[in-house]
Amino acid sequence: MKKATLQEWILRIGIFGTFLGHGVFALQGKESWIKYITAVGFPESTAASLLPIIGSLDIIVAFLALLWPIRIVLIWAVLWGFSTALIRPIAGEPIWDFVERTANWAAPLALLVIEGLPKKIKDLFEH
Repeated sequence: MKKATLQEWILRIGIFGTFLGHGVFALQGKESWIKYITAVGFPESTAASLLPIIGSLDIIVAFLALLWPIRIVLIWAVLWGFSTALIRPIAGEPIWDFVERTANWAAPLALLVIEGLPKKIKDLFEH
């Protein structure tokens, strides 16, 4: 395992903070997030049931990104960060709500590029 640079640690800490914060909000059942899940067709009861699962996954991603940023976790963070930013205008909020959350997916993407994009399946599970 290579020694992480200062830039990598800064990105790891940023990703950790973003996903930990979102995870805690989801575990708390942040009411305003229900509309994002219902905007893509889920009933409100299902949306409420999904929040603790989403929160738990976000917290796992937060700690993995900080301590063991394997590529598959970073890819998930990019896709999930992009999706959760994009869901805001889909749910009727201004496009600027998506723009404001660019760092939610760009930070894990930057770390993924620094770590090296995967070329083989086994690369997904390395850092």
